[in-house]
Amino acid sequence: MRFMTRRWIALALAGALALGAASAAGTTATSAGATAAPAGATAASALAELKAGNGRHMKHHYAHPHQTASRMHALADGQHPHAIVLSCSDSRVPPEIVFDQGLGDLFTVRVAGNVAGDAELASIEYAVEHLHVPLLVVMGHESCGAVAAAIEGGEAPGHIAALVGVIQPSVEKARSLPGDLSTNAVRVNVETMVTALRSSHPILDQHVADGTLVIVGGVYSLKTGAVAWLPDSP
Repeated sequence: MRFMTRRWIALALAGALALGAASAAGTTATSAGATAAPAGATAASALAELKAGNGRHMKHHYAHPHQTASRMHALADGQHPHAIVLSCSDSRVPPEIVFDQGLGDLFTVRVAGNVAGDAELASIEYAVEHLHVPLLVVMGHESCGAVAAAIEGGEAPGHIAALVGVIQPSVEKARSLPGDLSTNAVRVNVETMVTALRSSHPILDQHVADGTLVIVGGVYSLKTGAVAWLPDSP
């Protein structure tokens, strides 16, 4: 049932955006009717741009790229982001600012705890399958409230319980590690999600296998503004 739900959402997204793209003059269309990422975009070049942008953010020397009126008008004909970022909804961690990016640069999926359920997976799959985005970044952050709730345990109110339940296994794994539990749990949660996305069937795992998608993880510091990339990131 999980895959049926994901595929239905992905197909619905594709259909809706196809109609919009078909009505826009001058759009370069894919099979879904959306503008694909630039031919020169690679996972390596996208990651290098994100690292450079994060360096600017740390120094507060922003380039503010792609934020002009002409850029906004050009994007009316389609989008071609060079990276997908799955990040926490925390108001202190906006990916476009953390990586000093502009309009149309990032395909951002935000949810508390930076975890991916069916809806988040459908969004990611759309970006990979139809926009041909070559890089997916899972970004956690220190002092994450969702992770803290999973560490605290007990009965969470409303739908928060479902979110905490997804993060709980990472917290339990982190309990056996030396060092600060919160720090370890945030990192393990990112590592767990990176592993899950790399093996997500039937779309993401195929793109990872054929080299058209690279999935990496990082943890953002609220104090320094730096993203610490996981060891297996390029």
